[in-house]
Amino acid sequence: MLERSQIDRFWRDGYLTVAGAVTPAQLGAMRRDLEAWVEESRLHAGPFGPPTIDGRPRFDMGEEHSPERPALRRVNNPSDISTAFGAAMRDAPVVDMVADLIGPDVKFHHCKINLKLAGSHTEVGYHQDFAYTPHTNDDLVTALLMLDDMTDENGCLMVVPGSHKGPLHSLYDGERFAGFIAPEAVARLKAAEVAVTGPAGAACLMHTRLVHGSAANRSSASRSLYICVYAAADAVPLAANPLANPNEGLIVRGRGSRVARLSGESVELPPPPKAASFFATQGQRSAGLPSPERSPGFAPAGGGRGAGAGP
Repeated sequence: MLERSQIDRFWRDGYLTVAGAVTPAQLGAMRRDLEAWVEESRLHAGPFGPPTIDGRPRFDMGEEHSPERPALRRVNNPSDISTAFGAAMRDAPVVDMVADLIGPDVKFHHCKINLKLAGSHTEVGYHQDFAYTPHTNDDLVTALLMLDDMTDENGCLMVVPGSHKGPLHSLYDGERFAGFIAPEAVARLKAAEVAVTGPAGAACLMHTRLVHGSAANRSSASRSLYICVYAAADAVPLAANPLANPNEGLIVRGRGSRVARLSGESVELPPPPKAASFFATQGQRSAGLPSPERSPGFAPAGGGRGAGAGP
């Protein structure tokens, strides 16, 4: 699926934007399901179900949510409850692209939808995915499928090219897992950040160690990403899946592995998640719930031009 030059670019920069990640029919089916979930969220004042297998709400909204202006911001493991999202996770062109990068033997880890509806305040503080999902090696790819056009104005993904070759940054503030990189480190990283944009149906393939984040949506157009995390078959998790699901470890290309391949570095382990979404972990309140605890002087540092925190 990928040309040699694209593969080389991925390993050089830590990310690659590709067109045609899903078929038009797959994209249309997923968008219809997502629109129905947004409408359903208008009937709820806080996180709601059906719950994930670890008992947490599947749908999470920001504190600004209202029936008139919904702020649904997360759907946890939509492949569990949607035929359309399950089919795309297993057998869309993007899965073959991932296999070109870390294959031929590839397994599924988890998926989610991150939404930034018009008027929502959702941001993502700078972080590396590997700190949330440490494995015995780092051959993991986060495939961010654009369900809407992703633009400079609607809270696009911001990445730091080449940062996947650098250190693993701590997501702890003292003894507390804050979920984002400390502001003093982000200030240096942001000097090299670039925006990732593209049309609906495209995807950004991102190395698990790449530093990234995003700002709030400043436009009247929604920005939704279907995010699937895939690992090489010989990469074995070192911590509980932050989005536990019945398909974890599903072989989507090739075969399983009887061995675990080990890398030679240490990695901090994240605590088991408790909140409905990692936005709450990063200090952004969920609709209808108390404000998350946040340490003084340690706030999310954002991914967008002058914004607070922010794919």
